[in-house]
Amino acid sequence: MTTTVKSKSKSCRTNEQKGKKMTSQDYIQRENTYGAHNYHPLPVVLERGEGVFLWDVEGKRYYDFLSAYSAVNQGHCHPKIVDAMIDQAKKLTLTSRAFYNNLLGEFEEYITKMFGYDKVLPMNTGAEGVETAVKLCRKWGYTVKGVKENEGKIIVCRNNFHGRTLLAVSISTDPESYGQYGPYVPGFIRVPYNDIETFENVIKSDPNIIGFLVEPIQGEAGVVVPDDQYLIEAYKLCKKHNVLFIADEVQTGIARTGKMLACDHLKIRPDIVILGKALSGGMYPISAVLADNEIMLTIKPGQHGSTFGGNPLAARIAIAALEVVKEEKLAENAEKMGKLFRDELAKIKSPLIETIRGKGLLNAVVIKPTNGKEAWDVCLAMKENGLLAKPTHQHIIRFAPPLIINKDQILEAVKIIEKSIKQVEKLK
Repeated sequence: MTTTVKSKSKSCRTNEQKGKKMTSQDYIQRENTYGAHNYHPLPVVLERGEGVFLWDVEGKRYYDFLSAYSAVNQGHCHPKIVDAMIDQAKKLTLTSRAFYNNLLGEFEEYITKMFGYDKVLPMNTGAEGVETAVKLCRKWGYTVKGVKENEGKIIVCRNNFHGRTLLAVSISTDPESYGQYGPYVPGFIRVPYNDIETFENVIKSDPNIIGFLVEPIQGEAGVVVPDDQYLIEAYKLCKKHNVLFIADEVQTGIARTGKMLACDHLKIRPDIVILGKALSGGMYPISAVLADNEIMLTIKPGQHGSTFGGNPLAARIAIAALEVVKEEKLAENAEKMGKLFRDELAKIKSPLIETIRGKGLLNAVVIKPTNGKEAWDVCLAMKENGLLAKPTHQHIIRFAPPLIINKDQILEAVKIIEKSIKQVEKLK
């Protein structure tokens, strides 16, 4: 048995161990061999990032127009956030919530005052934030609103994306997300997105409805921006029927759409806000759920938690990440650069471009399939020309660069996009 193990380990020596330089294909092959096949990445292997740029293992530079699904709003390896992370990592990283630490309260005060809520519950990932918000809503529904336990219902929208947990896929309408993962979590009512008439009919029809969980812009669905009045009227109906308005701002929050929250564009104050991704500037998994005392304090000690949630390293990083957004006026820059980006994209004349849409620096181009050419082909061409983006739902390309991007970089990036689209047009 021992001999077999030694023999196998010798045969699996990597190119680094043999003194050979690893190529992109080597790295890709190793991931495919040893990793689960639950992603379909663009064929590029990255090893360094700075600001709006990424470099692959061969040294080629790319514009990053995905920002790790909007987790890197502050740009790659922002020095202030890196310094905060390194400094705190040398002191204390994790205590669990069994004890107090000297930074959690500072973070809690900072974020609640920034967004205007009584309390925050820190977690790690966006999906955990969604789970936390749903648990809070149900606790509130039973202990405050007075709905009979286990009968509370939450309205969600079709084509939503709230993560990959069993709860999140239970409320999904995408067969790729929920297929063969049942039985599913009950207690949800699905309604069409951006359809206020249906929403009103549903919320009026059932006194056991306790919450409405919604993305202000549906990101994974293809950056679908609803009518302003849809969210405004839905918010009013929630207030009228004593239903919690829960905003999933994991992707749209932290200045991505030109305001700190996408709901700020409409002057809507959600009852519960879910944040994640850019809350750490891409350095570390950090999420947070914000609510006032009436909702947040329904959960008592021992009823919900996380070993890592609220750890001192996360608290220090999150404060630095939020300070960067404020100090560098990233919301204002996202508003201006987003308008410029859409205006410049609109100048591209191509039969492949069906629709351009977005808000701030969360944008999408809908690609019209032509002679078998799809969004993936455009993304491959952009990669060859020095810009990285990824399709969603096969025919849509999401464009979400770091919010530090400037005018000259936007103009150069649009030229790359145009060049790539023209190249795909000529493919046979």
